[in-house]
Amino acid sequence: MSALSEKLLANTSKPERTPAVLALEDGTVFWGTACGAQGEVAGEICFNTTLEGYLEVVTDPSYAGQIVAMTYPQIGNYGVHRADVQAAHPALRGFVVRDMCQTPSNWRSEMSLPEYLVAENVVAIEGVDTRALVRHVRKHGALRAVLSTEDLDGASVVEKARASAPIVGANLVQGVSCATPYSFGCGDVAAGKDFALTPAAPTRYQVVAYDCGVKRSILEGLARIGCEVHVVPWNTPASEVMALAPDGVFLSNGPGDPDAVADTYREVEKLLGEVPVFGICLGHQMICKAAGARMQKLKYGHHGGNHPVANLLTGRVEITAQNHGFNLVFPSLGDIDGARSHGFAEHAGDLRTWVERGVAPVVHNARFGGIRLTHVNLNDGTAEGIAFTDIPAFSVQYHPEANPGPTDAHYLFTAFARLMDGRSDYLDIDIAQDRLQGWRF
Repeated sequence: MSALSEKLLANTSKPERTPAVLALEDGTVFWGTACGAQGEVAGEICFNTTLEGYLEVVTDPSYAGQIVAMTYPQIGNYGVHRADVQAAHPALRGFVVRDMCQTPSNWRSEMSLPEYLVAENVVAIEGVDTRALVRHVRKHGALRAVLSTEDLDGASVVEKARASAPIVGANLVQGVSCATPYSFGCGDVAAGKDFALTPAAPTRYQVVAYDCGVKRSILEGLARIGCEVHVVPWNTPASEVMALAPDGVFLSNGPGDPDAVADTYREVEKLLGEVPVFGICLGHQMICKAAGARMQKLKYGHHGGNHPVANLLTGRVEITAQNHGFNLVFPSLGDIDGARSHGFAEHAGDLRTWVERGVAPVVHNARFGGIRLTHVNLNDGTAEGIAFTDIPAFSVQYHPEANPGPTDAHYLFTAFARLMDGRSDYLDIDIAQDRLQGWRF
């Protein structure tokens, strides 16, 4: 930096600068300064496009194994309110921002984001050209990376990135799931949001939730529709789940490669057809794997709160919150059933073709019968949701609870309640009305 830059910086709220470096396995190096804990971490680099909700991003267990870069230029403006955290402690490897706010201003703020990152031992860097970083990741894919405040030799840190373990093949779920079962109900919903949300509904359903890295707001979403949630570890046997006599089973979000989480999807295969099942994110992938589907790793994943998804059942477009790096290969579920797909008997090369046709196609699955494609990502044509036609089960690839993100997909909680009520029209919901449910205006 120039002498003038240093002089200007000395008169701001920024603390004394400690150098930091972010290096990618392809040799690209970004320089900046530390804005969190000191240390050195390795992980897969990814970027999140949300404009707010940085604390929910930092504490989302689905980011285990990853270094997260925020595309919005200034992060930390409204500080940290601990009632907004999605897990007791962050699971991500590191955090990258363009500019970190040291002096937040918000009536709910309890501390600054840098203070929180230091307290939780999260290594973070600011001063990075995040636009250049995101363009690089979009072009070259999600690369292995190392973030360091200890080793400032760019070539050395690049070699460490190349030597680090990849996400593919790693079971990251076992590191973020609960160790023992616990319950979560309407009495556990955080009171800190009462100014914005109406009280939770009285308990009507007993639900078992597989914790693959569940966000607290997901549990709150279930509690708000009247669920007493019995949270169990990721590898709980199906027999133990059924012994609890649940009205439904929920499969949570979680990190990493779904192929590595066999102890979950093998148990899910035993549950499908025995009890109503709803899955989101990794839980969606667990249902797909249980049905024999194949997964693919996305080039740079979906991470953010502005992903447009076409609902093939209603014709509406939902703006959704997403966080995943793997996705369902829809044709691997089975051959198209032309009689149930408006006469179309072949798979479409781009799933957005089904949006143009106004058709929600059905495949014949060798294990569970009919499976309908219900949602398609309009950015890249990937599968975003399925519903079984012969058993009570459905799932989506995105997050329905808007932490952070929009409320368009709130109706999925309502759909789960209707599925547990035995309704065949459980997904026939006006999302424009349902997205307003539960909010104080």
